[in-house]
Amino acid sequence: MITYEEIKKNETINTYIQAADESLIAMGYTEHSFAHVTYVAEKAAAILEELGYPARTVELTKIAGYMHDIGNVINRVDHSQSGAVMAFRILDNMQMDPKEIAMIISAIGNHDEGFGVPVSPLAAALILADKSDVRQNRVRNNDLSTFDIHDRVNYSVKKSELKINEAHTIIKLKLSVDTHMGSVMDYFEIFMQRMVLCRKAAEKLGLQFKLMINEQQLI
Repeated sequence: MITYEEIKKNETINTYIQAADESLIAMGYTEHSFAHVTYVAEKAAAILEELGYPARTVELTKIAGYMHDIGNVINRVDHSQSGAVMAFRILDNMQMDPKEIAMIISAIGNHDEGFGVPVSPLAAALILADKSDVRQNRVRNNDLSTFDIHDRVNYSVKKSELKINEAHTIIKLKLSVDTHMGSVMDYFEIFMQRMVLCRKAAEKLGLQFKLMINEQQLI
């Protein structure tokens, strides 16, 4: 069986991740490189592991998380769908089991808030992990005077934490935001669709999604 460690060492996959991130740099986007995809892979897997999903499902979630943004090498528009097609070709050439490929590409193809739907627990965990990665060091622009709203929001987040409660009924995204740099309204302006998708993803896992910013519950 193909493992997460094999995927992380795969030269082809890593080339696409790096090239995709370089394309996003040219477009002015925040960091989508190895730090992001590794965070998403491990956070998504941790969610399903904590909820008691089988070890192989957890492993497949890691693989999907690591590969989820390779479609950005083609274009940011519809990158989840193009990434799913790319992942299919790569994993098929690696002779991965078709049932496992289907689980992975379905999750990748549904992770974006434009048209994404949490069609499976794997997809739901990927969505939650991806949308929770808001942090200051994702901002590449060093000139604060030219920050756009995405720069301001990411730069303003001093701490981000995604946790499931002990009763396994709630998953909570807690953000500590410096409101001198970016307002709470700025966050909602660009992330509202993402938070709605997170709520649907949480429901797929039998959880309730809550968003807290500076200790105030907003969702």
